[in-house]
Amino acid sequence: MHIADIVAHLEEIAPPELAEEFDEGRIGLIVEGREEVGTVCCALDATPAVADAAAARGADLLVVHHTPLWTPVTAVRGRDAQVLAPLLSHGINLYVMHTNFDHASGGVNDILAARLGLEDTRPMSLGVVGRCTLSLTEMAARIGGNVRVWGEAHDPEYLGVVGGSGFDPALIEEAAALGADAFLSAELKHHVARASPLPCIESTHYALEALAIETLALREGWDYLADTPRLTTIP
Repeated sequence: MHIADIVAHLEEIAPPELAEEFDEGRIGLIVEGREEVGTVCCALDATPAVADAAAARGADLLVVHHTPLWTPVTAVRGRDAQVLAPLLSHGINLYVMHTNFDHASGGVNDILAARLGLEDTRPMSLGVVGRCTLSLTEMAARIGGNVRVWGEAHDPEYLGVVGGSGFDPALIEEAAALGADAFLSAELKHHVARASPLPCIESTHYALEALAIETLALREGWDYLADTPRLTTIP
């Protein structure tokens, strides 16, 4: 398949116009490689390990959620060089679908809600609220554990979920207005937890988003590259 055709397909999955303003210039085809694409790999992050794995598998395209180039590049060295060198030397295209995939129907938040067993879901400005069919313990197990609850730890009836870093006070208030009695996301700040009207269920950024990329890869028949961050819990 020609790269232009697969880019058009990816834009159908996650239309670029759905992206947040801060993603301007950071999504889409950010590294150009060979024009003909046979093997596609997917990962949450374009890390050096992922770039090396994509090259080893003979990938023509690597699709990721998070761009490795957040700031203007004035020099290519260190981690940037470690990511870009395998891609450029092997002619691998790099495509980023970030907040447009968060907002897309069937994207990050819909996949997360389905994994958690949520039903009767309603969209928020980012994320969804849904009726819980599982206990808190069961939901935590489905996203790999490593879950903390700030506030009363109870089995919620309705849960607001935002994949990635979504502990925004406005989003928590929006979820509460839609009937949520708990809120799940990642990277919770102290002052947000203290002021939240709902218990805050905190997982990791990776756990809440990697499953969407894995699901996309399975759905499309592409190779999923797991690169789980090392996490040690100390009692």
